[in-house]
Amino acid sequence: MSNVNELNSKFGVPGVVTIDEGKGGLTRVRVTAPAAEAEIYLHGAHVTHYKPQGQKPVLFMSAESLFDPAKAIRGGVPVIFPWFGPNANDPKAPQHGFARTTVWPIRSVSTSDHGVVITLGLASSDATRKVWPHEFEATFTVSVGKALEMSMDVVNKSTREIFFEEALHTYLAVGDIRRTTIDGLAGRTFIDKVDNKARKTQPPGAFTLSGETDRVYLNTPDTVTVDDAANSRRLVVSKTGSASTVVWNPWTDKAKAMSDFGDDEWPHMLCVETANAGDNVLTLAAGAKHVMTATVAVG
Repeated sequence: MSNVNELNSKFGVPGVVTIDEGKGGLTRVRVTAPAAEAEIYLHGAHVTHYKPQGQKPVLFMSAESLFDPAKAIRGGVPVIFPWFGPNANDPKAPQHGFARTTVWPIRSVSTSDHGVVITLGLASSDATRKVWPHEFEATFTVSVGKALEMSMDVVNKSTREIFFEEALHTYLAVGDIRRTTIDGLAGRTFIDKVDNKARKTQPPGAFTLSGETDRVYLNTPDTVTVDDAANSRRLVVSKTGSASTVVWNPWTDKAKAMSDFGDDEWPHMLCVETANAGDNVLTLAAGAKHVMTATVAVG
């Protein structure tokens, strides 16, 4: 608790930003601003809550999520880095990299008329080098206002180029996935991970999911609009510096097989992930920086 008190003394803003002990004893940042409220856990630099004033929560969180220092949080916006899915070179390495299960220290907190900006940082260490032998510095910036704005900056501190994948694995809260339509990906090629990684082309127009879905859309900078009919709203996910978009819902059987996900929660979530993955793996020269941003807004 002393560490939480120190952080609160250094970064807290009375009535607006509070650092406290969240679920599982994990440290979190709570934001209560005129435009919106939010929660960010330092474990994984994980945004677990975002709610604009007068709106329903925008992010889905599983009631079964494990707030465990050794586990990833289920829901919200997990930060995936430096690989997506299993490590191609080491099957024993953690799924989706180490960023989502590592504590990101707070670098700064600022406020303005537009909202609150929280900046967290992660750098290479003995622990990261054991699974990914490269020097890097990552910065994750969260802006809480009328929209949720997130920026993932990666600097290559090595003397040679590095290759990495990344994603902001955004879980959107929807009223009923069976009444939810997705628009903005027509004509794009995607890898269908449910169908043995077959490559397919998204037909014209908006679409609705009807079963387990795990698709990596390639070479797409497009904004995706989610028509959440059951909640009478639209959720808009726009991005920069990202060439991949992942669409995911576990549906019934996969949900039951996941220990940290409720059996009946799948109708109320949809992942629209801002990413650079698969064919869109990034190559970063020595000393160079890459910036990926994602903005989630109620349309």
